[in-house]
Amino acid sequence: MTMRIAVIGCGQWGQNHVRTLKEIGALAAISDGNAERAAGLSQRFEIPARSVEEVLADPAIHGVVLALPPRLHGPTARAAFRAGKDVLIEKPIALDLADAEETARVAKAENRLLMVGHVLRFHPVFEALDALVREGRIGDVRHIVSTRMGLGRFLGMDAVWDLAPHDLSLVLHMAGSPPETVETLRRTVLSDETDAADIGLRFANGLTGEIHVSRISPYRDRRFSVIGTKGMITFDDLAPEGQKLALYAHEVWREGAHFGFRSADADYQPTEPGLPLDRELRHFLHCIETRAEPRTGAAEAVETVRLLNLASPRAA
Repeated sequence: MTMRIAVIGCGQWGQNHVRTLKEIGALAAISDGNAERAAGLSQRFEIPARSVEEVLADPAIHGVVLALPPRLHGPTARAAFRAGKDVLIEKPIALDLADAEETARVAKAENRLLMVGHVLRFHPVFEALDALVREGRIGDVRHIVSTRMGLGRFLGMDAVWDLAPHDLSLVLHMAGSPPETVETLRRTVLSDETDAADIGLRFANGLTGEIHVSRISPYRDRRFSVIGTKGMITFDDLAPEGQKLALYAHEVWREGAHFGFRSADADYQPTEPGLPLDRELRHFLHCIETRAEPRTGAAEAVETVRLLNLASPRAA
């Protein structure tokens, strides 16, 4: 059976969902508060533009994608669950922990699927990195570094809430458990909110992590690195094709009271082709059809909001 999905919220990222679902053949309807934009997308993709109420009342629609302002995610998702829909919510699913927990509670009570749009978890290069780490290619994991820097995206949300959810999702997955401590150094530089931040994480097993986000950087940097006892591996999203995943057989060892080290050249690893958003949406459709738990499900969605509030508390 072909799954039929509606997109609610058709701004910049919502339109990416619209286009991708249309290409997959699963787009059933769109809904947007901007009537002119909704009409234009309806004509362009030859799909009906409907109100939220109409979408939720239609039994032929199996699921919805929410790409709304975060304050609207919770109420809309809960209405969708109660209407019998499964929901993929763009990050973050809420702006406070209580709202996120209530959304997860309603999803469970209504036996519906809640998936959060942590799209980089579906990037084929990250999946290849994850597989190599779990094969033991770099030994025991000791430290993780994630960097997301560039210029722009002043959207009324500070840099931690806007940029760090992706990185937190990747680090949480690699660590396999929530951190015990979160420490953040935030900086307001050119706007009225946090423009750059360094987030330090420490886990119960001794694993540590650091996340660097900035929207005022003069250069772009999108790297995710895992440091182990037998080597290091880096996913560089801005590197040329064929050089996005680099394995370094670096070594560090103790020599009495001192340490020695040996560096190695990058060993570029093969990766599969594929667009992360396409893979994410196909995973959502698969979960709806099979009732499998999404890879980025309710627990991760709630934990990410908890960590965002610890890293950059929002004013009440």
